Amino acid sequence: MMTIETPRTSGALAGLARFCYRRRRLVLLTWIVGVIAVAFVGFGYGAASDNEYSGGDSDSAKAQVLIEKHFPERQGDTLTLAIKAAQGIDDLAARQKVEKVIADLHASPITGPVTSPYQDEDLVTEDRRIARTTIPLTDKDVEKTEVKRLVDTVKAASGDGVTLGLGGEAAEKAETPPQGPAESVGVLAAAVILFIAFGSLVAMGLPIVTGLMAVLGGVALMKLVGHVVPSPDFTVLVAALIGLGVGIDYALFILTRYKDGLLDGDEPESATVTAITTAGHAVLFAGTTVVIALLGLIAMGQEMMTGVAIGASVAVLVTMIAAVTLVPAFLGFAGHKINSLRLPRRTSHRHRADGVPARERTPAERWAGVVQRRPLVAAILAGAGLLVMAAPALSMRLSLPDASVQPHDRSSYTSYEIISEGFGPGYGAPLIFAAEVDAKDADLRPIVEAVGKTEGIAHVTQPRVSDDGQAATFMAFPKTGYQEEATADLVHELRDDVLPQAPGGEEVYVGGPNAGAIDLAEDTGSRLPLMIAVVIVLSLVLLIVLVRSVTIALQAAVMNLLSIGAAYGVLVAVVQWGWLGSALGFPTAMPITTWVPMMMFPLLFGLSMDYEVFLISRIREEYERTGDTRRAVTHGLARTAKVITAAAAIMIAIFTTALLGPDVSVKQIGLGMAVAVLVDATIIRMILVPAVMELCGKANWWMPGRRAPKATLASPARLGEQTRV
Repeated sequence: MMTIETPRTSGALAGLARFCYRRRRLVLLTWIVGVIAVAFVGFGYGAASDNEYSGGDSDSAKAQVLIEKHFPERQGDTLTLAIKAAQGIDDLAARQKVEKVIADLHASPITGPVTSPYQDEDLVTEDRRIARTTIPLTDKDVEKTEVKRLVDTVKAASGDGVTLGLGGEAAEKAETPPQGPAESVGVLAAAVILFIAFGSLVAMGLPIVTGLMAVLGGVALMKLVGHVVPSPDFTVLVAALIGLGVGIDYALFILTRYKDGLLDGDEPESATVTAITTAGHAVLFAGTTVVIALLGLIAMGQEMMTGVAIGASVAVLVTMIAAVTLVPAFLGFAGHKINSLRLPRRTSHRHRADGVPARERTPAERWAGVVQRRPLVAAILAGAGLLVMAAPALSMRLSLPDASVQPHDRSSYTSYEIISEGFGPGYGAPLIFAAEVDAKDADLRPIVEAVGKTEGIAHVTQPRVSDDGQAATFMAFPKTGYQEEATADLVHELRDDVLPQAPGGEEVYVGGPNAGAIDLAEDTGSRLPLMIAVVIVLSLVLLIVLVRSVTIALQAAVMNLLSIGAAYGVLVAVVQWGWLGSALGFPTAMPITTWVPMMMFPLLFGLSMDYEVFLISRIREEYERTGDTRRAVTHGLARTAKVITAAAAIMIAIFTTALLGPDVSVKQIGLGMAVAVLVDATIIRMILVPAVMELCGKANWWMPGRRAPKATLASPARLGEQTRV
């Protein structure tokens, strides 16, 4: 037998809500001063980004260790100047232009000696139309602004039959513009959605101001945490996207519950306490699920991903704190004026206290009825559709972006295009071989010859022994490019077959940026199942504690996996296969960036649990009140449809704004997450959840060691005290 409880008016959350409501000026002032102080310190003295991938115990990592130890002069980055002259580089006008550019590059304070292609025949093609040269940088960590000056110099010199391009990782980073106003567009879209949902400028502004303050403080605090746990540069963008999305959504959920309380006749303070102890309680569970999911990245065993996990978790934690402290303070200022400055609209009727509609059923209720009449058909069709959407994910390839996938108006892409035409696409994907030797006259010729004879190798350089005589290195250039699958196959062939069969080849390591990217992709692929298992198990435990049902927790896990799989599939179809890729801002078809799927999974699993928490909490409340699963699902869906739709629309708007930015990797994660949220808020919540719960019936509420609950129907007055979520 189950009793029916009124909203909790005591406890820690209730006390916190009252304090923040009554001391709203103090709370708001504390937040403003705190955010300003943390922002000043964080953005002024925060840790610099760390994009280094340690490589673990891979071949590329071992090769890098040898090179760093025995070839210290090779630690600086390099740039590549690519030259294409329609009349040949020996044409007088072309030569004057080329020599002037080389002189300008040589004169820069951040470059070392530059060898002119007119002094080295190996740097020029046989027809002498295309040439290249390497520009060494004096420091490994040069300022982007300094490199940008070199890029601008080269771009300005192009013309009159001579095309010049400056490539290299430093040039790519220098050319990539900042994210720009993308997040601002997302905030504007969120404001429009909130205004449509609430029809009030005051109600619209409260979630946005809360979200912006939380994100500003969270990102600044994340940069300070970077001194302890360094994170890569894309962490800020990811944290801003996720923080802004959940920050606005959490405030939206609490605000919706507050407005319901006012409509039920509660005073503002009482409505605030109820909102925090119900919707706020769900927010804390939902946010904790997101944090746990993010911390699952630690299971990847990569320092870079650990930094992302900690950094993004800090941002989410700040949004959770803002939701249960800053929002009640704002509600104290708003009071009954929460609906001020509103559009004129027809007032909707309320449900009677006994749950019987006092007006025509809402579209969500009617839709739930349609699904519940044919639950098996609905579940099969929805599940099959999601599996079809997920199918492309089976062909997913991982890599890191290089110049070949950058926008075609950039100098780095021009350099790649010229080099590929003149020297082959593999010139931009060199393999660096490194080995320990015992003398300066060590003979690596058998190994070099074996590598040179391998199918797929275009050219091999002569080996070079370090000054201390303890290590040697040489390079090989594939016939295929950085992003091609054949290049990865070639690396495996060299490691597994060619080197072991050459005298002394067992001690030779294949490294370089190309091999490092391949190793990172494979390491990620091998560890991804472990991370997925950790995230699912921890999230299931948390959800079972909240909803007190093993069945519903398992349903949530399976449905979340389906929505994430569908997002992966759409991402592969658009980015890797090129379907609508150019329309969505992707310059060309490309593999999925290595860190994107492992970053997407915990984020999306956590966000999907957000909607699950708010929907299932309401369904369970209705079930405990009536003991009727069908009615509970119908009413729960009806009561949460509007707020979940608005929350999902805000998330989608914010994530899709990533497509407006310049970074192809951030575009990928924005697209994938927008698709997943869309699928979750439509196919999952509107079809699969009501269909599967209808099929499970009483089994929905199964918990080991406990009978299915039976509700005792009370009087209408008693039922009217029941809360909403």
